[in-house]
Amino acid sequence: MPKAEIHIHLEGAIQPETVLILAERHQMLDKLPGTDVDALKKWFTFTDFPHFVQIYVTIQDMLRTAEDFSLIVYENGADMAAQNIRYRELTFTAYTHTDFLDKGLRIEEVMEGLENGRSRAKRDFGVEMRWVFDIPRNLSFPQRDGITYDPRPANKTLEYARYGMDHGVIGFGLGGYEVGTPPAAYAHAFSEAKEAGLLSLPHAGETMGADSVWDSLRELHADRIGHGVRSVEDPNLLAYLKERQIPLEINPTSNQRLHIFPDMAEHPFRQLDEMGIFVTVNSDDPPLFNTNLIQEYELLATQFGYDEANLTRIARNAFTASAAESDLKQKLLVEFDEWLENYEG
Repeated sequence: MPKAEIHIHLEGAIQPETVLILAERHQMLDKLPGTDVDALKKWFTFTDFPHFVQIYVTIQDMLRTAEDFSLIVYENGADMAAQNIRYRELTFTAYTHTDFLDKGLRIEEVMEGLENGRSRAKRDFGVEMRWVFDIPRNLSFPQRDGITYDPRPANKTLEYARYGMDHGVIGFGLGGYEVGTPPAAYAHAFSEAKEAGLLSLPHAGETMGADSVWDSLRELHADRIGHGVRSVEDPNLLAYLKERQIPLEINPTSNQRLHIFPDMAEHPFRQLDEMGIFVTVNSDDPPLFNTNLIQEYELLATQFGYDEANLTRIARNAFTASAAESDLKQKLLVEFDEWLENYEG
């Protein structure tokens, strides 16, 4: 089945084999728990969300040149081709690479690498990628020197997103640990991002409840919600999401591995869908959670009882919810519908 995916993190999609290549390239093998793939897979067993962030930042630190970014983007394209994913919107945290980690990187170098990998992947695999530049929300609340909110991560991310709009940046995001990082603090940047033509695509309703989703809708004027699964805690919010058909970017395996819903039987994907909420399925950080998009669709079938008609309906949702340019979106939808018409089961 041809697929689209609208919630996946570029840095979280790096395969363990490539992490080892990068670590060796930059003499950083001592930052890893071992020098083989099995050791990394064991390392990817997260105790909680902050532990996940710690490992994520370690991987980010190994991306140090334009060639590194080109490599991971190109490999992402190869992965898309292997799964027949025709279109992906990848979240990318530029600020961490240029400002937070001491790597001496400029946004021009980062963007050069992203664009080189993206163009080569399109040439060789025929896949389309777009970027969502997200604010690392936890860096905005350093809890030091009397600072309660530092606007620099938001302001710099906005600057970088604007710079990248001619190179595939279509959205402005907000990622990280929601606890103690209220969406309202970022309203200034999201307002300017929307004025510039970027979609508002914050994470919400993952490590915090329904109030986080409400605040993202009211303060950030979210066009879609990353995760949003804890919307089930508020019937009024569910009614709002249904009425306005605001898409949720749901990642079932991620939610389980990060202990949002430790038992997949508790996961509300089907409940949300049956209530008429606009849902999509995604893989978030696939190697880190030992999954991929195909496995997420298999999960819908095996865990939630979806038949082929409903699997294809959910798949079409992702194309519809995407920020692909109108001509590209129409092309992708026509290709999907033609595949479905010719599908014999």
